[in-house]
Amino acid sequence: MITVSAQGEADYRRLQEAIDSIPAGSGEAATIRLRPGIYEEKVTVPKDAPPILLLGEDAERTIVTWSDNAHTIGPDGEPLGTFRTGTLNVFAANFTAENVTIRNASGPGTGQAVAAFVDADRAVFRRVRLLGDQDTLYTGGKHYYDDCCIEGDVDYIFGPATAVFDRCRLHNKRSRGYITAASTPEGAAFGYVFLDCEITGGDGVRDVYLGRPWRPYAHTAFIRTRMDGCVAPEGWHNWGQPDREKTSRYEEFGSTGEGAAPEKRADWSRQQSAEEAKDYRILRILDGWHPEGY
Repeated sequence: MITVSAQGEADYRRLQEAIDSIPAGSGEAATIRLRPGIYEEKVTVPKDAPPILLLGEDAERTIVTWSDNAHTIGPDGEPLGTFRTGTLNVFAANFTAENVTIRNASGPGTGQAVAAFVDADRAVFRRVRLLGDQDTLYTGGKHYYDDCCIEGDVDYIFGPATAVFDRCRLHNKRSRGYITAASTPEGAAFGYVFLDCEITGGDGVRDVYLGRPWRPYAHTAFIRTRMDGCVAPEGWHNWGQPDREKTSRYEEFGSTGEGAAPEKRADWSRQQSAEEAKDYRILRILDGWHPEGY
């Protein structure tokens, strides 16, 4: 086990130093124990890293934070753009994070600013807080999020992943925002699936959309989700591109709360039957991958 503490008395003071100490391509799993503290650093898990468990003790007190946004000037003298703004950047398969907060502190109105950029297969996040504003979480690969809190205002969960969000809380910080912007590849059976989650909004937040299609074949399903009054009655937005209404798959089953309004939803979305919802099982969604411990 590798230990990291911003206060010292550990193997390393910085999380990136701990990751860099793990032999690339070894295949031997590594555990990094991240002790409570604020870690102001931009962190990358390279593609050739072995399986890593990033284990915090308490998400409220264990925070990795940075503040790049799309307009930040990079080392090459050019704006970073969305995809280089991540606080945590994961490119290696079989990465797991537990009991930590990943934050992009760029702030509202600064444009795209990613907290976690996860372009890797078989990524698992448990009891993790992902905090930001626009574009908080980028997802690529197969992912599993368990009991996480994800907050933002515009497209704050986005990308082409097949991802299960199990018992997560989605918190909206701005009116007329969008929770998801899926870019599910054509032919993929599943995109984003939310199981037994909760959607909340800040004071006065209204007219939030469940999703809009970043690409034509976006798939997003909310199964047994409790939604407060921040959710817009129509639920879904076509991103100003009516043709995507024909190819996107937006589904709900068993929504509850003030924001659940099946009779008012966009007519190009659909309500699942109970039999259809039974098929939304984690192993089936993730095509046989079994996230350890769920």
